[in-house]
Amino acid sequence: MRPKTLLLALCVAGTSTFAQKVKYSKEDIKKMETYLFNEGFNTPSPKKTSTIILKDGNTYKGFCNKIETKKGQVYEVAIKDSVTKKSSTFNADQISEMYVYPSNAEKVAKVAKYMGNIRNFGTKKLTKNTNNDRIYFVNQTVSLKNKKDDKEFLMQVINPGFDDIIAVYHDPRAKETGGFSVMGSPQLGGGVIKSYYVKKGDKVMWLHKDDFEDNYDFLFGDNQEFMKKYPKNSVEWDYFSFLVSEYTAMNNR
Repeated sequence: MRPKTLLLALCVAGTSTFAQKVKYSKEDIKKMETYLFNEGFNTPSPKKTSTIILKDGNTYKGFCNKIETKKGQVYEVAIKDSVTKKSSTFNADQISEMYVYPSNAEKVAKVAKYMGNIRNFGTKKLTKNTNNDRIYFVNQTVSLKNKKDDKEFLMQVINPGFDDIIAVYHDPRAKETGGFSVMGSPQLGGGVIKSYYVKKGDKVMWLHKDDFEDNYDFLFGDNQEFMKKYPKNSVEWDYFSFLVSEYTAMNNR
């Protein structure tokens, strides 16, 4: 065999080995499809006390009576002091963190949506739709949908228990994959959120399912043990919350 032919054969063989897929059991797939992120909410309750922590260290507590958004992301908040009843308005660039409670109307709508999709019973927990915990927002500088100029917004962290390496933020304008329903029965399939905002290191980006493979190495490629166990040609976008959780756990061992 000629040297060039031999080299080509070795390259092809190497590529085939590298591209070999990992096969997962049904139990593994079920685990990977489990949705671990918190539910994303867009409307705060005007009847429960919200907390705003400014960059200068001052804290304000009261009822959140107005939120201004751009593409769903919060850039201005108005809060009425629970004692003095005085209203104050703050821009996102003044705020470090914010804690609010979801509105009851939106929680009810989320529960109805949960009950209307059979897939949810196997991948999501109803408690994530109905819990009364405060929602955590944090100030981030981001380009909306990777197209606009960078600007400061308050973004909801939806993986607060495992956000120390990769933080994932709710995309209020995210669409979901479609399913189908037969004669009014609960929807079969679909219901997978198509986009999030994601932060790793100093980079915050809008991540759509169509761009998942292109960004896989950036997100997870610095952990070879993880990449060997979950190569990008063996996983799907549906597993994203699990992958972020598993990657974080493997890095924190």
